This record gives sequence, C-alpha cells and structure tokens, in this order.
Amino acid sequence: MKFGFKQIAALAFAGFMAGGAAAAPLNEKDFREIKPAQSVEPGPKVEVIEFFWYGCPHCFELEPSLKKWLDRKPDDVTFKRVPAIFRQSWVAGAQTFYTLETLGELDRMHSKVFDAIHMERQAFNDMATISSWMGKNGIDAKKFEDTAKSFAVSGKVQRAQQMSAAYQLTGVPALVVDGKYIALGNSYEGMLVIVDQLIERARGERAAAAKK
Repeated sequence: MKFGFKQIAALAFAGFMAGGAAAAPLNEKDFREIKPAQSVEPGPKVEVIEFFWYGCPHCFELEPSLKKWLDRKPDDVTFKRVPAIFRQSWVAGAQTFYTLETLGELDRMHSKVFDAIHMERQAFNDMATISSWMGKNGIDAKKFEDTAKSFAVSGKVQRAQQMSAAYQLTGVPALVVDGKYIALGNSYEGMLVIVDQLIERARGERAAAAKK
C-alpha cells in the first residue's frame, strides 16, 4: 500500500497527540512507559532522546521550542537525536542525518534541512537529489553521497531502525526520558514541561539505584 504525504504526516503526529496537556503533579496521562525499559549509560546523567523524521511537519514545528529547552537543559541531562524509521521512505532522512554527523556538518545543517523540506518544498526522497542540494550549501556533493553509502553510516541507520522498534514508537516527534518514558502532550511547550517532570523522576530513580 502506498502512502501519500498527508497519510505519512498523520502517522508522524499520532504519537505526539496521544496524551493530554502538561499537568502538575505528573500523572499517568502525561507519559507512556516503555516496557521493557531500554538500556542507558549508568551514572548520574539522565538521557533524553528526540526521535524525529525530517519530513514530519510537527518535528519541524517542535524545533523552536526544543532549541529553547536545550538552552536551559540541566547539566546532568544528556540529549541526542535519533532519526526514526517507520518505513523504507524514511531511510533517506536517517542517511542524511548520520552523513551530516559523520562530516561534522550536523550543527550547521540540521535546521537547514528542515527548512529546505518544509519552507522551500525541496523533495528529499533520494540520495542523488539530497547530495545535489548539499552541494549548493557548501558540502562536496560526491563526498556526501559516498559517505551516505559508507559502512559506518549504514550501521547507524540500521541501529536507528532497531531503536524505532525497540522504543515502541507510535509516531514522531517522540521525546524519550532515560529509556523508560515517552512524554505526551497537546502542545510543544506542554510536552517539554512533561519532559522536565520525567527528568526529575528519573533522577530520583537513579539516586535510589545508586544507594543499593
């Protein structure tokens, strides 16, 4: 079965709209628990992962709020992005992300890729088109395409696909706290408030585990 853009966008947003608005104190409607929990690095630092897809309009709209949150992110929180892969057509986005990361261009180009797709209406459906666009934006097109096909990038893409399944994602954007909780909400700011509350919970869980 083929999916149109509207169908894919609806799937991408399904997980985001699954929960209610941020509440204090935290309640079960504010998050979904991942069972079994996924492994994280031991120690005091809490892990937050954003699963996203470059083609998702809601991931694009989350970016300004997420950037503000990253500016105030606590020092004891580690943050990383993982490109979700729900179907084959999402692989090109994951290749783009990991190729930019490998070339040391991710910080400069991450937002530009979102803008190209959602504001300039660039079609990022195949690596030849993506490489050509990169060539117009200061990155050697052949080097980009060769890197995208490399063993290192292929391995990371495969891992992202495995994580998309293991973390039981139902849509993107998905913000996962410490491998255990997916924040829910009906606004971007509300979802990030819930992330903060889940971080506090994860801190307590890590502290309790350290005492054992």
